[in-house]
Order: sequence, then structure tokens, then C-alpha cells
Amino acid sequence: MTTEILMPKATAVWLVDNTSLTFDQIADFCGLHPLEVKGIADGEVARDIRGADPIANGQLSRDELDKAENNDKYRMVAQKSRHAELLKPVKKAPRYTPVSRRQDRPDAIAWFVRNHPEVADAQIARLLGTTKATIDQVRNRQHWNAANIKPVDPVTLGLATQLELDAVVKKAADKKAKDDARRGIVEPDGPTLRPASETGLVDADHDDQDAPAFEARSYDDAADGDED
Repeated sequence: MTTEILMPKATAVWLVDNTSLTFDQIADFCGLHPLEVKGIADGEVARDIRGADPIANGQLSRDELDKAENNDKYRMVAQKSRHAELLKPVKKAPRYTPVSRRQDRPDAIAWFVRNHPEVADAQIARLLGTTKATIDQVRNRQHWNAANIKPVDPVTLGLATQLELDAVVKKAADKKAKDDARRGIVEPDGPTLRPASETGLVDADHDDQDAPAFEARSYDDAADGDED
């Protein structure tokens, strides 16, 4: 399997400027088309790219280069660069939860299940360092300690910071809002109060006796003994 080199065009620029390799040899080593290498040599391609020495960065040995320069049929074999590991994206490790706190995770899961059902299990698992299986057990009350589980927010338990919790809840709420909008579900902003004139409970053109029986009476009326 051919090793992919870092900065192929910059490497090609250096090889064109500093070696007697053919365009085909450089193209093969850098994973470029021979015409692209010719364009580099002619100054039509990669004019603003600074050359990168593949020997200095560990992608090519001096022996390989010497063999190629002495034989235009020879194709150089790239080495794994010592810099390649530094450029690899580092996979984030699972959140570590101290042993003393692990017994609190079911309580935090129960809190999410009760207060924020819109938060996905995957988000809960990442935040608390738990598994989807455990979340299902808590949700379905099949956890071995179900009788003693009580909902407690993860910040209080020390399993997450307030910023982390807020970010997870906000992300889930935004996703739910988008999904609801896509399905045509409109959530009311909250309870609204309509004017009494619209509800028909109070009509200024009617006598007091026409008002509903549950209409509040003033404390003065009650004090005057107006009521039997």
C-alpha cells in the first residue's frame, strides 16, 4: 500500500528545484499527474507554494532519492513521516467519571428522562460517561437499583458543569424545534390571557346580577354585609 505523503505539491516543488528526477518519478511519488508536475517546473502551477523537503520531514530517505536519480525507471517508496502522527485528529476519549461518582449517574439519567426527554440518549451518554443500555434500564425501571434512584441534576452531582449541561439542553431544544417546524407542529409561546371582553365573562352593558356566579366580589361588599 502506497504511503500518502504530506503536502504533495510543496514536496513536488522541492523535488523539481533540487533533484534531477523525471516528471513521472515526481508525479508518482507525490500522487500528482505528470502534466501537473510539468506545470510546476514551468512556473504555471504552485507558483506561491514554498517547497517542502521530504528528506528533512522524514518522508523520503537519501538512499531512495539516490536510487531514483540514478535510474529514471525507479519509483521511490515514501516512508511514514514522523510528523504524520502529530497531524492526525485526536479522538476524544470517553468522559472519565470517578468511581465515587459512578453510583450517581443513574440519578442524573433519571433527571434527564423526567425533565428533558428531548435530549438524545447519545448526548446523555457522552455527557455522563454512561451507556445507552444503562439509560434504557433507568428509563424502563429495570436498573438493578431502580428502587433507590431519584432524579438529581448532573451539576449538583458533580458529573457535569452548568455550561456543559446548558449546551446539551439547548442543542436538543433547537433540534426539537426544527423537527416540530418541519412537521408543522407549532408550540405556543406560553399561556396567554385574553381580555375579559373577548371571553364574554364581563359585559359592561349588563347589570351586576348577570355576571357569572364565580366573579370575584370586592372586600368592601363583603364587609358591608351585602351577602346573606
